[in-house]
Amino acid sequence: MFTGIIEAIGNIRALSPKGGDVRVHVATGKLDLGDVKLGDSIAVNGVCLTAVELPGDGFWADVSRETLACSAFSELKLGSRVNLEKALTPTSRLGGHLVSGHVDGVGEVVVREENARAVQFRIRAPRELARYIALKGSITVDGTSLTVNGVNGAEFELTIVPHTLGETIMADYRPGRLVNLEVDLLARYLERLLLGDKAADGKSSGLDERFLAEHGYLKN
Repeated sequence: MFTGIIEAIGNIRALSPKGGDVRVHVATGKLDLGDVKLGDSIAVNGVCLTAVELPGDGFWADVSRETLACSAFSELKLGSRVNLEKALTPTSRLGGHLVSGHVDGVGEVVVREENARAVQFRIRAPRELARYIALKGSITVDGTSLTVNGVNGAEFELTIVPHTLGETIMADYRPGRLVNLEVDLLARYLERLLLGDKAADGKSSGLDERFLAEHGYLKN
């Protein structure tokens, strides 16, 4: 588990194809690896990766086909800057929100605008994730825990203050950029709970207006 508070910016030092998947070497910059052991988890742009080698200047990890297919990891190149966060410990402050490091989908930056000293972004999420994104709710973008400041269909707005721009890779974002999205864990669990017994029949596609009306959550 992670908090979504980025600890350092690293960069991709090597990408080595390995039988259909990829082994990646991430240079970790100022990230303190003194307490990191082989097998520990580190989030790279919000993707939970397992350290399989620790050469001293960073770590090597294996990126599966599943991760390549479900995230924007395949967009990374040698030298790409990446957000880094070590796994949550029992004594860590939960400065953001609970983040699993399992990407739910890939979004696209559609607008970037200056807003006083901050920067306003509008990001388009995959249609199937729109129902989990709520005004003033939490969302993770490339591993960064952020507050949603506006929602319009599958698009949502973020206001990024100078500190966050300086401590993450969001300063690099321009329209057309693909980003990893992880929706709020609580929203996913709430949806499953509301399905009740229907969650076990394997036929439900999730919550929709019809389901909510049939079960008394909506009134005509």
